[in-house]
Amino acid sequence: MEQRHLGRTGLRVSRLGLGTLTWGRDTDEHDAADQLKAFWEAGGTLVDTADVYADGGAEYLLGQLLEGLVPRRDLQIATKAGSVPDPDRRFDGSRGHLLAALDASLERLGTDYVDLWQVHAFDPVTPLEETLQALDIAVSSGRARYVGVSNFCGWQLAKAATWQLASSGAHTRLASTQMEYSLLQRGVEREVLPAALDLGIGLLPSSPLGRGVLTGKYRHMTPADSRGASELAAFVAPYLDEEASRVVEAVAIAADGLATTALHVALAWVRDRPGVAAPIVGARNAQQLRTALSVETLSLPDEICQALDDVSAPVHRYPDQDWSTL
Repeated sequence: MEQRHLGRTGLRVSRLGLGTLTWGRDTDEHDAADQLKAFWEAGGTLVDTADVYADGGAEYLLGQLLEGLVPRRDLQIATKAGSVPDPDRRFDGSRGHLLAALDASLERLGTDYVDLWQVHAFDPVTPLEETLQALDIAVSSGRARYVGVSNFCGWQLAKAATWQLASSGAHTRLASTQMEYSLLQRGVEREVLPAALDLGIGLLPSSPLGRGVLTGKYRHMTPADSRGASELAAFVAPYLDEEASRVVEAVAIAADGLATTALHVALAWVRDRPGVAAPIVGARNAQQLRTALSVETLSLPDEICQALDDVSAPVHRYPDQDWSTL
């Protein structure tokens, strides 16, 4: 699998990442082991997790598979901290919480360091410089090699990255931002992606298949074994409207014309967008993952990319970028 630099850093990662959102919850140790082995054998290196996935179960399961199944040195482990199970405060970006969470993640993962440590979301009640200080401490102490953020809007990302680059003292450059990005969710193109490109921050798209909708599985019905028929139905529902259907049909037409699948067309589109380092792909089992990983040989023709761009174009209004041309 092709490797890419993560933002303007020396860290190289596979251009597809393996997501572990369901590990330790819906994905048991056997399926997780099969997925990790298939990913590694395909040349994949970036494995993404978080301390809240399965209440730490995903990190623990990944830790159990390291070394015994796949050498730790062959992987870039990325995890996140900052989300908390508190209905009154969903995010805690305080220095104390973040560093304690990192130590707990390292213990569950059974490793001395993570390759990429990310703040899971912006905390509006903690001074941003305090949150960023935790990232600096993580790197200077050797507990993290690189750092990034997740779910920061445009001004939040720009403020954080600029603080790290311009303030006095030793600060660590932000390597990445993880955001939902697909043909059904192009909101990052308004402010986040332009900021990331300007500041040398790599984008790690989550839900690159539009929460599964872009595979075409929901075109005519809701499969009984799909997320749309489970307790996660509300997660899928926003992408089952008429506007999304037009995009899904366009992807299906493109797939037919290229003699490939809708999954591959949707994944190749987001993988090769400007600023994207590695879409994070989750799967129910190893076979489903292998199918997604086989997109490595596909590059979409310019005409197909343009047609998909047109049918899925986000609405730009003042003061979004390029507003003067509207």
